[in-house]
Amino acid sequence: MDEQKRLETIQELERQIAGLPIGYISKKNINGKTRYYHQWTENGKKRSKYLRDGEMEPLQEQIEQRKSLQAELKKLQAGMPKQRQPKLEFETSVIIGKGLTAMSQGVENWGRRDCFTQLEDYLYSPERDRVCLIFGLRRTGKTTMLRQAIGRMTKEDLARSAYLKARRTDTMAMVNRDMKKLFDAGFQYVFIDEVTLMKDFIDSAALFSDVFAAMGMKVILSGTDSLGFWLAMDQELYDRAKPIHTTFIPYREYSRLLGINSIDEYIRYGGTLRAGETAFDDADANAQDASFRDDESTRRYIDTAICKNIQHSLACYEAGGHFRHLYSLYEAGELTSAINRIIEDMNHRFLISVLTEDFTSHDLRLTAANLRKERDPQKRTDVLDTIDTEAVTRRLMELLDIRNREEQSIGITQAHINEIKEYLTALELIVDCPIETADPDTKPVEHILFTQPGMRYCQAQALVHVLMKDETFASHSELEKTQVTERILEEVRGRMMEDIVLLETMKAADKHHRVFKLQFAAGEFDMVIYDEKENSCEIFEIKHSERQAPEQYRHLVDEEKCRQTERRFGSIQGRFVLYRGEGTQLENGVTYWNVEDYLKSLPELDMTYTQEPDIQPIEPVM
Repeated sequence: MDEQKRLETIQELERQIAGLPIGYISKKNINGKTRYYHQWTENGKKRSKYLRDGEMEPLQEQIEQRKSLQAELKKLQAGMPKQRQPKLEFETSVIIGKGLTAMSQGVENWGRRDCFTQLEDYLYSPERDRVCLIFGLRRTGKTTMLRQAIGRMTKEDLARSAYLKARRTDTMAMVNRDMKKLFDAGFQYVFIDEVTLMKDFIDSAALFSDVFAAMGMKVILSGTDSLGFWLAMDQELYDRAKPIHTTFIPYREYSRLLGINSIDEYIRYGGTLRAGETAFDDADANAQDASFRDDESTRRYIDTAICKNIQHSLACYEAGGHFRHLYSLYEAGELTSAINRIIEDMNHRFLISVLTEDFTSHDLRLTAANLRKERDPQKRTDVLDTIDTEAVTRRLMELLDIRNREEQSIGITQAHINEIKEYLTALELIVDCPIETADPDTKPVEHILFTQPGMRYCQAQALVHVLMKDETFASHSELEKTQVTERILEEVRGRMMEDIVLLETMKAADKHHRVFKLQFAAGEFDMVIYDEKENSCEIFEIKHSERQAPEQYRHLVDEEKCRQTERRFGSIQGRFVLYRGEGTQLENGVTYWNVEDYLKSLPELDMTYTQEPDIQPIEPVM
């Protein structure tokens, strides 16, 4: 076998081995019964998993296959000439050789982001002339993805790989000289982390695609200031970059990576991967490390991950000549605080819309009715009947207006807001999921969804606590305030669950499907999925409840609403209530679907849940 053929065989064997399980199978006698366990070492710790009936034999075959392939690999490697790593001197911080192996350790057994396959597709594809951009907000797994990709490389590919950690003092000229050295030494894969820290990156980014990628190198760029990538793609890297976005972490992925199976935990902390690395067994411990554990940590995250991200990117782009209407705020040193206030304002307005009747029925009066009807006598109270909804809303706006006046010397105009929202959209922090009406002549209404629910929930919660300390509630006891707070936050979680379902369904939809909220003169469908190809639709109600009740699906069986819907969006193929209880199918054709199960079923928009054999038709208790 010639050297090239031997090398190709080695690479293929290494890839096969990487996909097979490690460890061994042990046998234990427990109470007279023989039980089998899969045991292995992970991150220096011994792990064990009980094997159910039918799992042992296939696993044993895979383990034996791994051993056989490893023996074959060892023989082939013994016949290869030893490669010596060239001695190179670099101007930037470059890691090669054993350093790469060391930095990849510790993450090899961590769960991988769904978008990780896109990275490996780029690395091992034959295409040239394009770089790969991995960008998203802080704590969404960018650097971990780089380390995992390095850790999964064959020895031969690893010997041709380099990792560069950019610093603020580095320049593109320095990186260019180091890249030339790497190319001349035969390096093919170059991972450059925190590349957006360099002031001249955005205006010189084409260097990576037009020179080094064109020469056959695979260049992977990652950075915290993700707006810089967005700006570079519009100019220097236009049509010459493969972008991989990490900001949006849907529930199904969050659940898989962190072992969290509660939609409420996702509402509370979702948005980053900082809530934990493994299981969520110790909620309190993990919460201490969460990005959105309290108002202060949320503000700090917004300031570093979003506000300074935008400001630094704009300052570096075209020598700071692209601030547009934001320049006056930047010059006064108020841009980052203005961005923070606009994000906060959107989340506060979200809370206000939950408390009032402006857009939905989730209002303070509904909350009052719910508290009066509460089954638990300890939670039952008429405290909210004494509260003037309009007065509370006015007071909230006053509190926010006072805060804004105290914190700024330059007023925030609508032009400022529009530009900042444009950048927040580019960062994938906000997404517009329009609200439709049954009238085709009516324009859709803007409906802003947050991709990081923990951020929204934390700021809404903080505002509720501020409100409880206000003179509006001065005459009420602490118990009553706690009851009101808990009930309002329950309504917040309900609305947020609606938004999460809308957002994740919309993200999963292909070009033939549209996802939106549908409003009528009175009432609404929380979600509609319209199949433009088939001219049909499914209609949904979304309820933050574990119990079934007829009022939950009253709109779904309303003949007039259904007639209006079918007139515009074709025949109704399914009627669903997404909630936190068990899945059941009612005799009237309405299907109750557990919301966590639904979100995990995405990204496929295949509404076949009603065909599941274990679902029995029942009539709800009236």
